[in-house]
Amino acid sequence: MESPVQTLKDLPREHDFFIGVDSDGCAFDSMEIKHKECFCPQFINHFDLQAVSKFAREVWDFVNLYSKTRGCNRYLAVLHALDFLRDRREVRERHVDIPELQGLRDWVGRESKLGIPALEQELKQKPDADLERAYHWSLEVNQVIAKMVRNLPPFPYVEESLQKMVEKADTIVVSQTPFEALEREWNEHDIAKYVRAIAGQEMGKKSEHIQYAADGKYDPEKILMIGDAPGDLKAARANGALFYPINPGAEEESWKRFYEEALDKFFDGSYAGAYERELIDDFQGHLPESPPWK
Repeated sequence: MESPVQTLKDLPREHDFFIGVDSDGCAFDSMEIKHKECFCPQFINHFDLQAVSKFAREVWDFVNLYSKTRGCNRYLAVLHALDFLRDRREVRERHVDIPELQGLRDWVGRESKLGIPALEQELKQKPDADLERAYHWSLEVNQVIAKMVRNLPPFPYVEESLQKMVEKADTIVVSQTPFEALEREWNEHDIAKYVRAIAGQEMGKKSEHIQYAADGKYDPEKILMIGDAPGDLKAARANGALFYPINPGAEEESWKRFYEEALDKFFDGSYAGAYERELIDDFQGHLPESPPWK
């Protein structure tokens, strides 16, 4: 049986252009409900943060929604959030033990496919209490998302943009969400038909998705990543590709501009340069690096 990564590598080029589209927070207005109602409650529960739940929520939201780490992989988010918590004066004064999760730190340092399949494989080879804890947290997050997240249509202008994109570009989903959730959400709203493939966390990092699907098949100036987080920009630049930002808090306006203006510029070769720089400069101003409690 062919691996998912190989499927991505074997995608034939049908057009001269390639576009990768992020899902959560970019195509779908799903970040708030997923993180506030699904991820964070399980974060507090599985990592014993009940005594500092108020601060745990603030930290989790900052890491995943309101800062430059927005959109990062869930296991990296756990480590970022725990580090922020450990550093907070209010938490230290309450003498709450914040887990280090060294086993998880070691694993994310050597593994690029940061999803449940790779985590299960790791636990089979070498049991680890920290990884076991992260594994059960991740499973429960997926279960809660499957039960709760529904009836969330894509942002306005997403489907219209996809319809326009696929006329001239080979388009795929590039995401750190598990494949099962991506497939369900894109099919629920009947927009999976516009993409050639759906790449989730099981296929590796976003930069690897673009590399697997596009490297050597398209000119770099004809490769575009659409995303709502600095990690999406980083993934594009790692492949020498262009980037179109969906600004957090201004998603509808961003998609409208893409549909009416930016996509045509990408196709006619006038997107790179001053136009892209102006969009990215504006995007960078939407997300801070430093948390408000510092």
